[in-house]
Amino acid sequence: MSHVIAVANQKGGVAKTTTVHSLGAALAERGRQVLVVDLDPQACLTYSLGVAADGLQRSLHDVLVRQVPVQDVLLKVGDLHLLPATIDLAGTEIHLLSKTGREYALARALAPIAGDYDVVLIDCPPSLGILTIDGLTAASQVLIPLQCETLSIRGVGQLLETVADVRSFTNAGLGVMGVVATMFDGRTRLGQQILASVRDDYGLEVLQPPVPKSVRVAEAPGASRSVLEHAPRSPAAEAYRELAAAIEARLR
Repeated sequence: MSHVIAVANQKGGVAKTTTVHSLGAALAERGRQVLVVDLDPQACLTYSLGVAADGLQRSLHDVLVRQVPVQDVLLKVGDLHLLPATIDLAGTEIHLLSKTGREYALARALAPIAGDYDVVLIDCPPSLGILTIDGLTAASQVLIPLQCETLSIRGVGQLLETVADVRSFTNAGLGVMGVVATMFDGRTRLGQQILASVRDDYGLEVLQPPVPKSVRVAEAPGASRSVLEHAPRSPAAEAYRELAAAIEARLR
């Protein structure tokens, strides 16, 4: 059985793409078959995996809009499989607005191949629009990357409202796996206060360990590698490995 996890937070710059790529790589290291889905028109995950989005003839947009078979778009990149994005996904949202059952477009697209993977990780765009709703509708769990700063936590309540709506209308079984603290600086009191607020105000579990802030993480996409490949012994890489092990244990 495939486990589909949407990685979502409508605030940009909280390491959603890094979390998808790094957890995907860490789960692959553990012998899991992993599919990563780039649902963001900015195509950052596609770029991070070394795929030039501008040169692609087909992308997830063609699957969602033109009903191109998902197998025709799938790419193998190292140990991961990728459903790539292009800027055309920005038009996908507009197209889907007029369609009946638009919330299920991604779930229908993934259905023929989801069973081929142990884990499917969906990189949702930094918004609460149609594409993110599609990602949440297709998922069994949502994972929330959170930078431990005051402005980052403000959107958590809005995201949880959207999750509640998705449960009510399109995906009653959607669970919230918890929060991953990214770019974490354990030397500051603010970081600890934000994590305490997440637990106390929203009742969310903070998955351990937090991912420390690191220049190695920032460098990795430019090298078309995850931080696990770019700096395999770095604290950030080790944190993502531990998170992957914790997530894997929950999915059994």
